[in-house]
Amino acid sequence: MRTSNYLYERCRRLAGMSLDELRVRTAQEFTKRWDLALCRLGLPLLKEDSWPLPHFSDSFFFKRDEVPRIADVLGKRVPEVVEQIIDQAEQICRHRFDLLGYKGIDYGQEIDWHSDAVHGKCAPRLPWFQIRYLDFAQVGDAKIIWELSRHQHLVTLAKAYRLTGEERYSKELFQQWYDWKGQNPYCVGINWASSLEVAFRSLSWLWVWYLLDGCSNLPSRFSKDLRHSLILNARHIERFLSTYFSPNTHLLGEGVGLFFIGTLLHGCQSAARWKALGWTTVLKEAQRQVRPDGAHFEQSTYYHTYAVDFFIHARILAGLNGITVPVHLDRTIEKMLDVLHSFGSAGPVPRFGDDDGGRVFDPRRNRSEHLLDPLATGAVLFNRSDFKSLVGDIREETIWLLGSHSVRRFDEVDSNKSTFKSFALRSAGVYAMCHSGPARHQFVIDAGPQGTGLAGHGHGDALSVQLTLDGYPMLIDPGTFVYADTFERDLFRGTASHNTVQIDGMSQAEPREPFKWRYLPKVTVERWLTNPVFDFFIGSHDGYARLKDPVRHQRYIFYLKSHFWLVHDVLRGAAFHKLDLSWHLAPGSLSSISGGAIFVSAEQREALALLSTGSSHYAARLLQGWHSPTYGNRERCPIFRISSQTQLPASFATLLIPLEEPTGFNGTLQPFEGEQTGVSVRAYTYSTAAGSTQHMVFADAAGSWQLGGLVSDARFLYYSIGNANRLQQFALCDGSHLEIDGELLFKATDVVPQFNWVSQENTSHLSHSSELSAALV
Repeated sequence: MRTSNYLYERCRRLAGMSLDELRVRTAQEFTKRWDLALCRLGLPLLKEDSWPLPHFSDSFFFKRDEVPRIADVLGKRVPEVVEQIIDQAEQICRHRFDLLGYKGIDYGQEIDWHSDAVHGKCAPRLPWFQIRYLDFAQVGDAKIIWELSRHQHLVTLAKAYRLTGEERYSKELFQQWYDWKGQNPYCVGINWASSLEVAFRSLSWLWVWYLLDGCSNLPSRFSKDLRHSLILNARHIERFLSTYFSPNTHLLGEGVGLFFIGTLLHGCQSAARWKALGWTTVLKEAQRQVRPDGAHFEQSTYYHTYAVDFFIHARILAGLNGITVPVHLDRTIEKMLDVLHSFGSAGPVPRFGDDDGGRVFDPRRNRSEHLLDPLATGAVLFNRSDFKSLVGDIREETIWLLGSHSVRRFDEVDSNKSTFKSFALRSAGVYAMCHSGPARHQFVIDAGPQGTGLAGHGHGDALSVQLTLDGYPMLIDPGTFVYADTFERDLFRGTASHNTVQIDGMSQAEPREPFKWRYLPKVTVERWLTNPVFDFFIGSHDGYARLKDPVRHQRYIFYLKSHFWLVHDVLRGAAFHKLDLSWHLAPGSLSSISGGAIFVSAEQREALALLSTGSSHYAARLLQGWHSPTYGNRERCPIFRISSQTQLPASFATLLIPLEEPTGFNGTLQPFEGEQTGVSVRAYTYSTAAGSTQHMVFADAAGSWQLGGLVSDARFLYYSIGNANRLQQFALCDGSHLEIDGELLFKATDVVPQFNWVSQENTSHLSHSSELSAALV
C-alpha cells in the first residue's frame, strides 16, 4: 500500500511539472551522478590549467586598510559587542558553539562536521544526494549540522583576531577550515546536500578573506586553496540552483552566493556568468517573493527579515562594484523595512510562521527583538529618521557593511518618531489595530494565505491574533521549536498552538511532511474599518470545509481604542462538533476569575483580563503550553482555553481588557438577550464595577434587525450607558439608522461605512467615514 501511494504521488508530481521543470530536474539528476563518477575515478572537476588562478577584487564592503579603523569604531561605539565577539571566540576555541537556540554545544577535541551533537547523531558519509537529510533517524537534525558548517563562527574568530591581535584566534580558524575541507571532500556528506548551505559557507569564507587579507600569519597556501574552494562552491550552486526545489529564500540565498563569488573573484572564466546569474536571481526574486505591500510571501516574519538581509547585502555590494541598482530593488527593500518598522513600533516584532533560527550576518541575533536590526542600515541607506528612532542606535552589521564613516552618517539622520496608528498589509492579509496613547497597544490579525506554494514555512494559524502592550508581548505565537521531530513540528505549527479556533481536534490544514500541507484554507477578509476611535474587522476561512459536516469559522473583532478588544467567533455548520478556542499567553502568571482569567506578564509590568461567554455550555481551563523563542529552545507558557461540544451554529465571545492593576478587577461579560426579528444578531454586554455597561451587537448579514429595544440595520453596533443611565457613546458600521428604546438617534439617506458619536459633558463629538446626509437626534 505504501509503495502504491508513493508511486501515485510521484506520478502526480511528474504530471504537474512544466517542460522546463522536467528539463532542469533531469539535468540535475544526471549531473549529480556525473560528478560522483568523476570523483570516484579521481578525475578533476575543475580544469585549473585552462585559466589562470583568479585573484580577489578589492571592492568588498571595506578595504584592507579600513579594518583597523572599523575595529576602533566598534570599540568606541559598541564596546559591549566587542566583548561579546571575544567571549564567543574563546568558546569557539574550546569547540563550544551557540547554534540556533542551543547554547554551548560541546563538540569535543576533534570536531565531527557531520555530527548533530545535540541529539548524538551523525549523518552517514554517503554521496550527498543519497542522504535523507529530513530523516531524523538517519542524520538527527540537519539544521544543527548545517548551522555549524555555515562557518559564520570562523568570521567571529577573524573579527576577534583583528580586534585583539591574538594569533591563537586566527590559528584556530585555519585549523578548523582545513579540518572541514578534509572531512568534506566534494560529493560526500550532508554538507553538500543543500545549495543554500554551500552559499552561506561561501559568504563566510569571503568575509574571512577580507578580514584577514594582508595579515602576516596567513598560511602560504590559504589564498590559493580558498579561491579553488570558492570556484568549486559556485560550480555546485550554479548546477543545483533551487529553481524548482525550493524557490524561496533558498533560491534567493543561492543567487546572493553566486553574485558575491562572481563579483569578487576576478580572472575566473565563469565569474562573469556567476555574477550575472546571481544578480539576475536577486532582482527577479525581489519582484517575485515580495508582495506589493512589502511583506515576504512565505507568511513568516522571521523569513521576511532573512530575505531583507540578503537583499541589503547584495544591494550594497552591487553599488560598491559599479553595478546599477534598479529603482525597484531599492523600493522593495525600503517597503520591506517599512513592514518591520510597522510591526516593531509597539515592541518585539510579532511572529507568524516558521522561525528558521539563522541570520545572514550574526546568527546569534536570532530572537524577536533582533529582527529590527536591518532598520539601522536602512536608516543610513534611505535617510529614514523613523527607522533610526525605532532601532535606537547603530548596529555592528551596519558599520561593517557601510564602513567606519557610517556612524557619522547614522548620527546625522534626524531621529523622529512616525505616527503610530492602525494599518493593513492587504496583500499579506495582516491587519493591525493600534493605539498610541501613553501605552502603545498593537493587536495583529493574521488573515492572509498560509504561505506560498505548499506553504512549507506557514502555520495553521488563519485568523489568529497577537497582542503587545507597551512593549510587552501578551498574546503570542508559539514559534517553531524544531523541524526534525514530526510530533513537535506538527504541534508547534498546528492550529491548537495559535490564538484561534480548532474544530474536532484537527488543524485548519492537514500537515503532510515537515514542509508540506494539504487542504490549505482560503481566508476572506469581509470588512476592515479604522478611525481614531475604534477599529473593526470581519474575516472568515474555509479550513474546515473538508469535514463531513463542513464548517466555516467567521471572526469579528472590535477595538475600542485604549479600552478593550471584543473577539466574536461564529462557527457555522449543522452537526455536533468539538470546539476549542485557545489564548496563548507569554511567560507569566495566569489566574482564574469569575467568567475568565487575569494574566500578568513575567516582568510584572502589564496585565490583561480575559472574559469569555458563549452561545452554549462551555468549559474554561487554565493550561500549560510551550513557546519557542528561538529554534531548538522552548519555554513553558500559560494557555486560557475555552472548549465546547455542541451543535452548530455556535459562537464564542472573548473580551480582552488591558489593566493598570491586576487586582480588584470584577467586570463581567454576558450575552445580551432580547426578542429578535429580521436579520439574526448576537449581542454581548460588558458591565464594569463602576456601574457602566457597554453593549456590542453583531449582525450575521446585511439588513434590518430588532433586538429588544434596539432597531437598526448596522452590521455592527456598539453603545455605552453610564452609571446615570445616560448614553455616553455609540458607534456603528455599515448602517443607516439606529433606534434605542423607541428613540431615533441616527438616520442617514444611505448605508454609511462607519459612524461614531461621543458625549463629552455638555457637548458631543461626531466622526464618520465620508460626506453624508445624516441626522443625529
